Amino acid sequence: MTFLIILFSILMLVGLVTWGKINAFIAFIIVSLMAGLLLGIPLESVAKSVSKGVGDTIGGIICIIVFGAMLGKLVAESGAAQRIATVIMDLFGRKYVQAAMVITGFVIGIPLFYNVGFVLMIPLIFSVVSKYKIPPVYIGLPMLSSLSVMHGFLPPHPSPTVLVTQFHANMGLTFLYGIILAVPVIIIAGPLYTRTLKNIVSVPLKSFYTDDIPEERLPGAFNSFFSSLLPVVLLMAVTALQFLLPGVKGISSLLTFLSEPSVIMLLALLVATFTLGVSGGRSMKEVMAVYGESLKDIIIILLIIGGSGALKQVFVDSGVNAEIATALRDLHVHPLILGWLIAALIRVCLGSATIAGLTTAGIMLPVLAASGTDPNLMVLAIGAGSLMFSHVNDPGFWMFKEYFNISVKDTLRSWSMMETLVSLGGIAGVMLLNMVIH
Repeated sequence: MTFLIILFSILMLVGLVTWGKINAFIAFIIVSLMAGLLLGIPLESVAKSVSKGVGDTIGGIICIIVFGAMLGKLVAESGAAQRIATVIMDLFGRKYVQAAMVITGFVIGIPLFYNVGFVLMIPLIFSVVSKYKIPPVYIGLPMLSSLSVMHGFLPPHPSPTVLVTQFHANMGLTFLYGIILAVPVIIIAGPLYTRTLKNIVSVPLKSFYTDDIPEERLPGAFNSFFSSLLPVVLLMAVTALQFLLPGVKGISSLLTFLSEPSVIMLLALLVATFTLGVSGGRSMKEVMAVYGESLKDIIIILLIIGGSGALKQVFVDSGVNAEIATALRDLHVHPLILGWLIAALIRVCLGSATIAGLTTAGIMLPVLAASGTDPNLMVLAIGAGSLMFSHVNDPGFWMFKEYFNISVKDTLRSWSMMETLVSLGGIAGVMLLNMVIH
């Protein structure tokens, strides 16, 4: 019965948004309240679950998305995105622009949390689209596939990091195996698959488009790359210092504070305010006006993400994730496939890769100990499962849809299928690695 309620909720959500033309945030709240009642949450607690889901989801990412949107708008308005696009295109040429985007996403995705990387790369994607008249999805999806793979497979991202710790895996080996898997998976789900998506009509948000700026008024290449990618540089530096100076009193607390994505984004924004804003001839008032403009297009995105968090919280509070995991635990399949399957189904039902990974860890820990399965590969198998078929209950789905301004149908066809290919390719690679290593 639980599975039927989940399926009905998801179908109702899709129907309200696509056929009913109801605002996605309103649709999420309606479906969340209905699902909570059907799943047996006490009447007096349903609204609390919805409010908690909205608050926790938005609260965890609002600073990242807002600061990222501000930085992205300034990068676009100052001409830094145009300069970066020009440099990349000069290096790779129009013919290999997808490769350039994939490599950029790969490098960015290693240290940077997915939401930060997403909002940071959007202006770069749209700048290339505007300058060279290339279909947005054809350019953007390969880069975002890199970010997604890094988020699901590799430490220091939340779920893989916790899995490594809980399974007593080797961080270095897990990272190495993850890189080996990531390359072919990204190529298949990114550049190869997007060849089938050139006909998707996408008119991205105008907030990230600017008219071409004359060459002499563009910021320098170093300033453009440095200011745009400063969040990556800062996070890499902090991560390295945490590794080199573990447990040093005072310094450890400072590094933990500085490693918070919201703090990283704020520091990067403050630096860019001067390197791209004030030094480019803008007054502080003009820079702040740019930041104010950047917020107009992301308000609805934040609301939709909050709505998806409400539905997720209702599912969590009703015990759906534990019920799914328990139902699958006794299946007679290879432990690696079992870990992937449990994570995949929780991901499809709840929409959160992190929750899917962490929930599966608790279920698979005794299985791992009894079976003697390689813990490093189990981390990757669960990570791959946690990326399976992102759809309407996943904030990432709505971020992609709203930023690229495409239909739900085309988002399913592009974003959801890309994530599915990443997941299937990931578990296939894990099983091949298992055969080679053992």
